[in-house]
Amino acid sequence: MSGPVTVHVGELHDVVVGRGVLDRAVEMLPDGVRQVLLVRPEGFDRYAAAVAGALEEAGLVVLDAPVPDAEAAKTAAVAAGLWSAMGERAFTRTDAVVAVGGGTVTDLAGFVAATWLRGVPVVHVPTTVLAMVDAAVGGKTGINTPEGKNLVGAFHTPAGVVCDLDVLATLPRADLVAGLAEVVKGGFIADPTILDLVEADPTAATAWDSPVLAELVVRKIRVKAEVVAADLREAFRREILNYGHTLGHAVEQVEGYRRRHGEAVAIGMVFAAELGHRTGTVDAALLARHRSVLGSVGLPTTYEGASFEDLLAVMARDKKSRGGTLRLVVLDGLANPVRLEGPDEKVLRAAHAALAS
Repeated sequence: MSGPVTVHVGELHDVVVGRGVLDRAVEMLPDGVRQVLLVRPEGFDRYAAAVAGALEEAGLVVLDAPVPDAEAAKTAAVAAGLWSAMGERAFTRTDAVVAVGGGTVTDLAGFVAATWLRGVPVVHVPTTVLAMVDAAVGGKTGINTPEGKNLVGAFHTPAGVVCDLDVLATLPRADLVAGLAEVVKGGFIADPTILDLVEADPTAATAWDSPVLAELVVRKIRVKAEVVAADLREAFRREILNYGHTLGHAVEQVEGYRRRHGEAVAIGMVFAAELGHRTGTVDAALLARHRSVLGSVGLPTTYEGASFEDLLAVMARDKKSRGGTLRLVVLDGLANPVRLEGPDEKVLRAAHAALAS
C-alpha cells in the first residue's frame, strides 16, 4: 500500500485505510463539535492517547471514557454510565463520540451515540482486524442482553472510520487470526479473490505488516461497503453479512463469550457450508474449501463444545428469525449467498454432527 485508500460506503460515510493515519479522525468530525467522548478499553491508552492528542490539538475538549474489555463492555449498565458522563458534561447534538478499540468498543460507542439526544456524530478508530473489516463499518450498533447477542441496538451511520494498519503491530496474533474469519467470509459471499490471496500465501495473510493483509482488509471493507450502501437497514441484502453468524453467535453465548468472535464465526461458516451441502446448494469441493481456507490461517473448523439442543435454543432467538421460523444465510454456489428459512431439524442436527468430524 503506497498511501492511504479511501473506501466510500455509498453516500453514507468514508473509510480511510492506511498507515500512520490516526490523526485523520479529527477531519472526519462535523464542523461545530465542541467536545468529544473518547470511548476506549480500560488499560488501553497507547492509540487512544494519540487520537486524544490530535483532538485536543484541534481545540476540542476530550472526555476520556474507559470501558471494560471485550463483550463485558456491551451491557446496558456500561451504556448508562456513558450517558451519565455525557449528561454531566452537557453534551449537545453538536458534540460527538470517538471510539478507539475493537469491535465491542465500536458497537457500544455507536449505540451510545445513536441514543444520546436521538443521535450524535460518531467516528470509529478500530484497532483490530475484526473491527476494521466489520464492526466499525456500516452503522450497526448494539449491546447484549442475557438472552442473546446484539438484541438491543440501532442503525447509526458513523461520520467516518479510520483504519490505521500500524496499530496491528501490537495486536496479539490470536486476535489477528480471529479477525481473518470476517475477511474470509467476504471471500465466500462476494469476492473470491480474497480466498485466492489467502490460499496463495497464508503466512502473509497473517502478518500485520504484509501488503497481502493490507489488500485483504481493503477488499473486505469494499465488500461490506457495497452491501451496506445498497441495504442500510437489513431488508435482505445486508443479511448476507451474517453468513456463519447464526451458529457463531450461539457458540459465543453458550460459552459465556469466552471464545473470540472470529473463531465462533469460522465454526459457524463450516456449519453453514455443511447445511448447504445437505440441502444441495454447496458441492463437496466448496464444502472442503471452507475447511482448507479457514484452517490454513489457524481458524477452527470443528466444534464439540455444546450440545445441539443448547445451540438450537439460542439460534431460535436470533434476530434474523421471523415468527418463530429460523432463518440462516447459506451459499448457493461460491459468492452467491441466499436465505434458508425453516430448515428441517434433522438437517440442522446432521450439520451440527459434521462439525465434530
